[in-house]
Amino acid sequence: MSLEAIYQRNLQHRAHRAGWLRAAVLGANDGLVSTASLMIGVTAANPGNDKFLITAGVAAIAAGAMSMAVGEYVSVRSQNDVEESDKELEIEHLAVDPDGELLELAQIYVQRGLTPELAEEVARQMHERDPLEAHLRDELGQTPQNKARPLQAALASAASFTAGGLIPFAGAFAPTPGTIALSIVGFALIGLLITGILSAKTAGKAILGPTVRVMLGGAIGMAVTAGIGRLLHVNLG
Repeated sequence: MSLEAIYQRNLQHRAHRAGWLRAAVLGANDGLVSTASLMIGVTAANPGNDKFLITAGVAAIAAGAMSMAVGEYVSVRSQNDVEESDKELEIEHLAVDPDGELLELAQIYVQRGLTPELAEEVARQMHERDPLEAHLRDELGQTPQNKARPLQAALASAASFTAGGLIPFAGAFAPTPGTIALSIVGFALIGLLITGILSAKTAGKAILGPTVRVMLGGAIGMAVTAGIGRLLHVNLG
């Protein structure tokens, strides 16, 4: 097999998508559920006030997108800090006790199924090539594919939240006031269906399982939030 064929085959793996895909699915789902739930609560508490409903929807989308972006950035940046701390610690260990680190790497390969002799030879060659890379990958599980990328996660989260929120927001423009709540719910369920299908395809999974999971979770979230809103029945005047 040629190097080009191997490279193309490796591109079929989806581990490199994990970071932004998680943020995007979470953002879209949150945008759909939180925006739909808020707008359902608003229209149930104060039916007929379409202007306030639209304002509430826009505010929910803007605030939610910014909140998701900041939250993702801070969270993933913290993961970056942990990775950098582990890297500095590994550099220190390699400088202080390279022989001990060599034995540690060999033991890792033994635990993965290599014979002690082969494990020692592999570890020795890895140390001759790039000991830090070998320890980051095989001891700590740090690879370029799974490296935390805070800006990418923040942008994916904010964009997907906005896209998700706009779907139930469109339901607020139902032709008759009495159908606005049902329209919002209908649009939200369609959005959850699309989110589930896209996330399944992007992850390379069968469509049914992830789609049902996303729709069921979103429906429960809307039902609980809308139920709390009706229970409190806040009059928005």
